[in-house]
Amino acid sequence: MLQKMLEKDRKRLRRKVHIRKRISGTTERPRMTVTKSNRSISVQIIDDSKGHTLACASTLEKDLKNIKATVAGAAQLGEIMGKRLLEKNIKTVVFDRNGYLYHGIVKALADGTRKAGIEF
Repeated sequence: MLQKMLEKDRKRLRRKVHIRKRISGTTERPRMTVTKSNRSISVQIIDDSKGHTLACASTLEKDLKNIKATVAGAAQLGEIMGKRLLEKNIKTVVFDRNGYLYHGIVKALADGTRKAGIEF
């Protein structure tokens, strides 16, 4: 069991490195990265040229504690992130799925952000 979990994590990290070779956030088009666990989901908007986090949203925040780490919760978190980006006048981002497969929670989060009006 432990060996299977380690292998799964190793494959995700390999995908992550492969993706990050090609994707980089700029001031005009920052990188939107997703991190998920069984209990929480978090999203960060990062300007890699300066090394700054421009915005973030997480289910661990006090006012977002009621959002669960499910597909519906990810869509809701994506809409909240989209609103925060529009407040900061960011309309386009580069999506970094962080080695996770574009399926389920990651896809719902991306669709929720698109629904809020962000392009990527």
